[in-house]
Amino acid sequence: MFALVTGAGGFLGQYIAEQLVARGDRVRAFSRGSYPRLDELGIESVVGDVRDSEAVADACEGIDAVFHSAGVAGIWGPWEYFHGINTLGTHNVVAGCLKHSVPRLVYTSSPSVTFDGSDQNGIDESAPYPTTWLCHYPHTKALGEQHVLEANGRDGLLTCSLRPHLIWGPRDQHLIPRLLNRARSGKLRRIGDGTNLVDMVYVENAAVAHLQAADALEPGAPVCGRAYFISQGEAVNCWDWINEILCLAGIEPIDKSISLNSAWRIGAVMEAVHRLFGKQSEPRMTRFLAAQLATSHYFDITRAREDFGYSPAISTAEGMRRLAASL
Repeated sequence: MFALVTGAGGFLGQYIAEQLVARGDRVRAFSRGSYPRLDELGIESVVGDVRDSEAVADACEGIDAVFHSAGVAGIWGPWEYFHGINTLGTHNVVAGCLKHSVPRLVYTSSPSVTFDGSDQNGIDESAPYPTTWLCHYPHTKALGEQHVLEANGRDGLLTCSLRPHLIWGPRDQHLIPRLLNRARSGKLRRIGDGTNLVDMVYVENAAVAHLQAADALEPGAPVCGRAYFISQGEAVNCWDWINEILCLAGIEPIDKSISLNSAWRIGAVMEAVHRLFGKQSEPRMTRFLAAQLATSHYFDITRAREDFGYSPAISTAEGMRRLAASL
C-alpha cells in the first residue's frame, strides 16, 4: 500500500516508516523537518506542520492508509500549543483523509487519556475519559482520539486509535534521556512507596501494532471505530525498572524518596508560581507528574490481541539488551 506517516521523523514514527518499507510498502513522510534516516530508506518526505490544513490535505492525496503519529507531548505549556497540534492538527488529518477518500486511518493516542490521577490496575478500554484533567497533553490527545473514532464510517473512512504506554528503546530522544539527565543532576526522586506497577512497550512492538491495526481495518471488522491499549503485556515495578535503566547507563540507583502527598503539594505550588510569573520553562514537579510516578497504571490488552492479533514479539528482556547496546 501507499502509506502516509505523520511525525515520521519522531521516535515511533521512524520505526513505523521503517517497518512499512521493510515489508515492501511505499511511504510518504510528513514531518516538521528533514531527517537523513528517512532519505536513506528512500521515503518521499514532505516538510510541513499538522496545523497547516492545506499542507496536510495535500499530503493525503493518493494515500491508502494514514498513520497519524505526529503530536506534542509534555506536562507543561500553553493550551493553544497542545490543542493546535494534538487536537486541531488531528482534525486536519481527518479532513485530509475525507477529502482524498483515504480508506484507513490509525491514530497514535495515549493511555493517559483515561488517567485521572488514581491507580489504574489492569483496566480495559471501557474505562471512561476523566471529567477533570491534570495537564493539557492528555486532554488534547483525548479530544483528538474522540474525533478520529467519531469519523469512523464517514464517507468510507475506517479508523482506530492505539494507546501505547511508555514507549522506549534505542533512538529515544525523550523518555530515557530525560530520565538519565535528571538522575545525573541529582534531581530524580522516587515518588511514593515504590511499589507501583506500570505497563510500557518496546518501540518496535508499538510500531508493529500500528501496522497490524491498519491491515485489520476492513468493513465490518471489530477494529473499526475502537481504541486499544498497547503494552508489553506484563506490568513491571516502576522504580525497579527505572533503576535498571540507570544501571545500564552506569548511574547509581535512586535512594531518595518523597511521598505522593508531598510531591503533589510541591507540584501544585510550582504550577501556580509558573502561571503567576508566566514562566515558559517546565516545572520540576507538577501534579500530573507526581501522580504518574507514584500510582499504578497497567492495562488489559486482550482486545488488541483478539481484534488484530497483537502480541509483543520482542520481550522486555530482549528490549533491555538492545537498549543497553544503544546506550
